[in-house]
Amino acid sequence: MFKRLIASCALAALALTSSTAFAQDAAEEAPAKPKVYSPIDFNVQNDLENILLLDLSNGKRVAIRLKPDWAPQAVERIKTLTREGFYDGIIFHRVIEGFMAQTGDPTGTGRGGSELPDLVAEFNPMPHLRGTVSMARASDPNSANSQFFIMFLPRFSLDKNYTNFGRVIAGMDAVDAIHRGEPPADPTYIVQASIAADNKPQKFAAPKAATEESPVTVDMLNAPQADNAAQN
Repeated sequence: MFKRLIASCALAALALTSSTAFAQDAAEEAPAKPKVYSPIDFNVQNDLENILLLDLSNGKRVAIRLKPDWAPQAVERIKTLTREGFYDGIIFHRVIEGFMAQTGDPTGTGRGGSELPDLVAEFNPMPHLRGTVSMARASDPNSANSQFFIMFLPRFSLDKNYTNFGRVIAGMDAVDAIHRGEPPADPTYIVQASIAADNKPQKFAAPKAATEESPVTVDMLNAPQADNAAQN
């Protein structure tokens, strides 16, 4: 009787072990579920904590929907620098017609960044469409820091090669009006960057100082006597 009990226990243990092993094998063989990327919310009244506002020197305001589920580190960096006032006064230093407008370098040369460490790449499959906002970087995939660019037109060759972290949801006309050049002769700049949740009013560029003009004298207004004589 005792031997039969031991044998029964052994068979039960073997069955349990086999069942557990089968379950583990099935779990290992099951394909991982693909990551789901949420769509862009174009309503400027929703989720104000994830809307970046750029007040540009052309007098217009741009609203950008930030997507932390696409690129959490990049979004956190943009929000941190924005709230520090880092982007205020920075120019769009590289603006290529039909391609994109790039900013975020305090030196205005394209070689500068913030004092924070570079970011690990967060490449994702979200397409680079008109209005896409993505992190700029050097040849090293993990070199994004503070610079970003806004697309004028789609460029799908950038997909999975640059960290796409948002999209313009209002004010694309302001982006279209950014002056072109590398750098532009008269660069458009960010007067103020802010997060919508902070409720900062739009800030405008200070008017340009009037240039001094040579005074107009009475002699300048009168035609020379010799010319008058020649006409008579």
